[in-house]
Amino acid sequence: MLGLGTWDVLDVPASGADFDAAQAAMRQFLEAGGKVIDSSPMYDRAEERVGDILAGIRPAPAVFLATKIWTRGRDAGLAQLATSHRLLRAGTLDVVQVHNLLDLDVHLATLRAAKEAGTVRYVGVTHYTASAHAELERVIRRERPDFLQVNYSLAEPGAGVRLLPVARDSGVAVLGNRPFTAGAMIRRSAGRPLPAVAAELACTTAAQLFIKWVLANPAITVVLTGTRNSRHAAENLQAASGAVPDPSQRSAIEGWFGSL
Repeated sequence: MLGLGTWDVLDVPASGADFDAAQAAMRQFLEAGGKVIDSSPMYDRAEERVGDILAGIRPAPAVFLATKIWTRGRDAGLAQLATSHRLLRAGTLDVVQVHNLLDLDVHLATLRAAKEAGTVRYVGVTHYTASAHAELERVIRRERPDFLQVNYSLAEPGAGVRLLPVARDSGVAVLGNRPFTAGAMIRRSAGRPLPAVAAELACTTAAQLFIKWVLANPAITVVLTGTRNSRHAAENLQAASGAVPDPSQRSAIEGWFGSL
């Protein structure tokens, strides 16, 4: 239920302190039972670092690799897909998504052909702006992709109004992105006492509460959190076990966050 996002946090050199921290965080994530790792060619060195770190872990764990295509033209899309296979060191990619719906029809055809060939297991679409929700809904109804990746959090709840129910009704798996709104929610809650509902849900950090709130939406398949702090990776994963909030508990989390 909890995946590791790699934007920024895995865009690090191939050696040095940042690499060591990223490697430790990914190892902690995997050892604690995490499986889904989401990356993209747009995250600069992140795909290559994921490949490097996974290759260095023995025995290599079974992971679910997600990445994206974000370019124009069939040939450019094919080249980007081939590069992702090479950098991630994976003959089969679990899900490849057309990012921000760019050149959607062209890349969907490429990815469906790859799915037929067995080099891609699932096909998805993404967007990071709320203004694209209506178009994403139309794409889901028309194209029936396997996956949708979209921002969803207490601070960006808009996808929960129509888009996520449509995805659920259509049998589309959802990767929930930015559960902390790029860290802004963590900064907003820093130093503030947790509400009583945190103890009810066995949450010891605000981040765990934020993750639980997202997981309580029945349309969400996986919540993606990005970190290269091994302690945070372990703490975040704890939110993927135990009960998820019921409607009254979810409302209590919303009220607490709104009061910050």
